[in-house]
Amino acid sequence: MSTFKKVAIMGTGTMGPGMGAVTARAGMQVSMYDTSVEALDRAKAGYEMAWGVLDRLETPIVEGGSVRFCTDMADALSGVDFVIEAIPEKLELKQTVYAEYEKLVGPEVIIASNTSGIPATKIAANLAHPERVIVTHWSNPPHLIPMIEIVPGEKTSQATIDAATKFVGEVGYFACLLKKEVPGFVENRILYAIMRECLALVDEGVVDREALDLNVKWGIGYKLAVIPPMELLDMAGLDIYTMVASYLNQTLSNEAGVSSTIQGLTSQGRLGLKTKGGIFDYTDEQIGQLRAQRAGKLVAVRKALG
Repeated sequence: MSTFKKVAIMGTGTMGPGMGAVTARAGMQVSMYDTSVEALDRAKAGYEMAWGVLDRLETPIVEGGSVRFCTDMADALSGVDFVIEAIPEKLELKQTVYAEYEKLVGPEVIIASNTSGIPATKIAANLAHPERVIVTHWSNPPHLIPMIEIVPGEKTSQATIDAATKFVGEVGYFACLLKKEVPGFVENRILYAIMRECLALVDEGVVDREALDLNVKWGIGYKLAVIPPMELLDMAGLDIYTMVASYLNQTLSNEAGVSSTIQGLTSQGRLGLKTKGGIFDYTDEQIGQLRAQRAGKLVAVRKALG
């Protein structure tokens, strides 16, 4: 049985439904909060979809788990042991709602942010109990990527770090504890470094978009899923890495701004799947097919990696 009996997920959006399904399946009583009935209707559909994916993964169902959806903040937070905040990435908004959370939960209740880059130190700056605020950054889609970054703030207590780590273990995920706060944490720093180099190669006319994706998918993408970077260095040989890095690092992109390709597309209102066109074009049918195919492939890869 889970140590954390009652969990509140504050904000449903993109990540909330998947996080809700994972935590409920782990035996926790989950209250999912949002400000409108329409948002909760979307969340219910997302929750069912995520639950179905977890069925395909054959993840265990721990007795005692449940979910409920509510638009009343006090109701959502009543009696909870653990709070997961998943609202938009705006510091001022987070600081405002955290002040409200603090009035509605006891000082021992952990408030964990799913932010992808805002430091816990800034989020908790004005709180009476900053020691119980921590970042637990889930990856998208949260019901498929079984790793959560744990990022303490300057005033986060060791008890909070230990409890957050235990929470991650109890939902069946791997905890990646960072030793200090840095913008973007670890996962997004690595991802954005890769994206910057990929876009630079396209911007400079070295390779076209389709070939770039082909190269990464069957080159480093396929490899890194099995042999992560630190292990890969040992496998390749540190002497080889030193020789190649000594000349190659000097030529890699150090662009501090945003790719000209991305700037051009966004100025045209081409934002990706949400507008049916970004780097590539999509129909409604293709978008549905892509989402289903990608979920199926992620399920298969996770099973294979064990």
